[in-house]
Amino acid sequence: MITSRAANECGKADYGWLQARYSFSFGHYFDPKLLGYASLRVLNQEVLAPGASFQPRTYPNVDVLNIILQGEAQYRDSEGNHTVAQTGEALLLATQPGVSYSEHNLSKTASLTRMQLWLDACPQRENRLVQRISTLPAPYLLLASPEGSSASLQLRQQVWIHHLTLAKGERYTIQLHGPRAYLQSIHGSLQVQTPASAAQRLVCGDGAFIGEENHLELVASTPTRALVIDLPV
Repeated sequence: MITSRAANECGKADYGWLQARYSFSFGHYFDPKLLGYASLRVLNQEVLAPGASFQPRTYPNVDVLNIILQGEAQYRDSEGNHTVAQTGEALLLATQPGVSYSEHNLSKTASLTRMQLWLDACPQRENRLVQRISTLPAPYLLLASPEGSSASLQLRQQVWIHHLTLAKGERYTIQLHGPRAYLQSIHGSLQVQTPASAAQRLVCGDGAFIGEENHLELVASTPTRALVIDLPV
C-alpha cells in the first residue's frame, strides 16, 4: 500500500528568519493523525536566513539527523562541544538528557537549507555523541542503520535510511526489513511502485507512507534525490 502526501498538504511556517515545511506535527502545526510514523517523530525541511540561529533547546530521547542541502551549519551543546557540517554532509546527534543544543547558520550572506529527522532512540543504546557522513552524489547510499553497516551512521533504533541520487530514467529497488517505510522526495520527480500497488508519481517535497510491502522500485522521471526510511519497528 502506498499513500502519498503532497508537499502542499504539509504544515508550513514563515517567521522571516526561518521558513519551514513539516511532514508531521511540529511546533504550531498540529494534526492528531500525523504525530509521526512508527519511530520517525519529525521530518522537517527548513531554511535559515543568513546569520540566523535556533536557540538552545533540549530534546526527547531521540537521534537527530541533519542533512545539509545548502550552506554551512554549526551545532553546539551545553557541554561545550561544537561541530560544523556543510553542503553534502549529514550529521547525526545522539541527544542526551539534560543537555541543550543549538544550531547556527555560519554565513552572513547565504541561507542554510537542511532536512532534519528525529528518530526515537532506545535508552539502552549508547552511541558516539556526534557522527557525520558525506552524501556526495552516488546512485545509492546507506545513510544510517542500527549497526552502522557499510560505513553508515549508527542509529539507536531499528531503522535503515537510504539516500538515492538518480539520473533521469534511472531506477533502483530497495528491499525493506518490515511492514512500514516512508519515502521522501527531496527534489525532482519519480515514480514509486510495489508488487501490490500501482505506480504513483511524487514531485519535489512530496512524501509517501508505505505499508505491508517488502520492496520498493523507484524510477526517476527527472534528476531526483530522495530518502527511503525503513521503519520495521
